[in-house]
Amino acid sequence: MTLPVLVLRPEPGATATLAKARAMGLDAKTIPLFEVRPLPWEPVPRGNVDAVLLGSANALRHGGEGLSLYRGLPTYAVGAKTAKAARAAGLDVVETGKGGLQPMLRLLQPGHRRLLRLAGRERVTLEVPDSVTLTTREVYASEPLPFPRELVEMLAAPALILLHSGEAAAHFAALCDEAGIRRERLRLAAIGPRVAARAGGGWAMLKSASQPSDTALLALAAQMCEEAASGSQLPEQG
Repeated sequence: MTLPVLVLRPEPGATATLAKARAMGLDAKTIPLFEVRPLPWEPVPRGNVDAVLLGSANALRHGGEGLSLYRGLPTYAVGAKTAKAARAAGLDVVETGKGGLQPMLRLLQPGHRRLLRLAGRERVTLEVPDSVTLTTREVYASEPLPFPRELVEMLAAPALILLHSGEAAAHFAALCDEAGIRRERLRLAAIGPRVAARAGGGWAMLKSASQPSDTALLALAAQMCEEAASGSQLPEQG
């Protein structure tokens, strides 16, 4: 059985994931359940900031004119794409992480004690060292979209769903329940355990990627598709 792989994340990430998935031979389709939109925000005076903390390139795509205030400031970015976007915005990337924002707080250089976190409305809570002051500004939000009829029809058959965030996991699960879609027909691949937990139970299969990255998530998806094709697929039901 060839499982369709459904990408629910918003653009432009959806298209990027789709291209990588198809390059791996997966039968992937994009049906975003969220739209990322900018939020109004009040910049922190530059003199009150030692360094910038970024967990997503969305903060740079949607931060607007206020970002110009921080050009040249040391920046801690999660992931190569976020780091690339930060450099394009004129920020000085001093560290690029791979495992989320929390580990990056252990990499702070001397003098970087007043951090400005540019983030989304939905975000992971960080445990900040006593010596560090963290100011957060919400500069974007992922707004949930209605359940597309196309997706409802596709989920009448077995499928593999990619979950890139806890909000996506919870939103997708709620929409499935509202639409009467049977969880036991669907396999879910989550970008991490926290995301998987937000999806709840009752699914045919729910697994978490080994690392919180798109690459690891797609590797997991490919493995789960192979498992389905080799005999662990769901029985056909009328």
